[in-house]
Formats: sequence, C-alpha cells, structure tokens
Amino acid sequence: MDVKELVAPADSVMFCLSKGLSSPIGSILVGTKKFIARARHIRKMLGGGMRQVGIIAAAGIISMERMTKRLGDDHARAKRLASGLRNISGIVLDEDTPYTNMVYFNLAEHVSFDEKALCEKISEFGVLVDWASPRRFRLVTHYWVDDQAVGKTIEAFRAVLG
Repeated sequence: MDVKELVAPADSVMFCLSKGLSSPIGSILVGTKKFIARARHIRKMLGGGMRQVGIIAAAGIISMERMTKRLGDDHARAKRLASGLRNISGIVLDEDTPYTNMVYFNLAEHVSFDEKALCEKISEFGVLVDWASPRRFRLVTHYWVDDQAVGKTIEAFRAVLG
C-alpha cells in the first residue's frame, strides 16, 4: 500500500527509521507546524534531543530515499519464510501472518524443549534466532536477510522440529 494512502486519514504520523529501513537510530514525526512546535517543546521539557546529529540524519536520508523502495523485497521474503514454516510440525503460525516483514509463531504444545533450547539447536545450523516471550517467536526480514538466508532458516527449523 502506498504510504500516502495509508496515512491519509491521520493528522500526524510517526515512524521509525531503524525498523526495516536500516538506520542505526531515528524516527520521523510529521504533522502541522503547530503540532511539531508543541512536540519539540514537550521533547525539550522531557530532556530529549541530541546535538551533532548530522551523521544520524545522513543515515535517515538513505533510509528514506533508498530503503523504502526495497521494503517489498522484505515483505515477499517474510511471506516465503512463513510459507516454509507453516508446514513444519511444532510451529503454529499466527493466523494470516505475515502482514509486513515480521513472521510470528508459537511452539506447539507437543514440542518437548523450550525456546532457549530451540534457539541453541537452530544456531548449530548457522541461524541465530531469539524468542519474544515463552514459546513465542518473531522473525524479521530486512536488508541483511536475502533469499538464501530465508531458505537456510526454513531448513534449520525443519531439521530441528521436522
């Protein structure tokens, strides 16, 4: 969906430049001049703000100009990842996942080991994962995850759980 269409009903929007856009840090807040002035005032009251942020701004510009154009690749890889995981016994994907570049799932009741043990076993295949909460996982595709990594991840889960 085009961003303009997505945010059309809103009077203000905030989004993170590091989530999927590869910036090391940063968010953008968009709104009316009055809204932004108020937000800056509140930020200063709460001690927010940074000095010498040019290098961060440079990363943000790259995120906006280049990385937004490739988000579709991340979403397609997440769909491929979910499709591959969906057929593995022991994985219970959230209904209709993924909506974006994040794939959510739980370990099925019959899986005898916990999330820490699963992460350790998966790491033996060169795939590093972490859990979100007990028996709950979130896998995220991004700039540094290519098609080969998606395939490797599916195969690692299949080897451990299948």
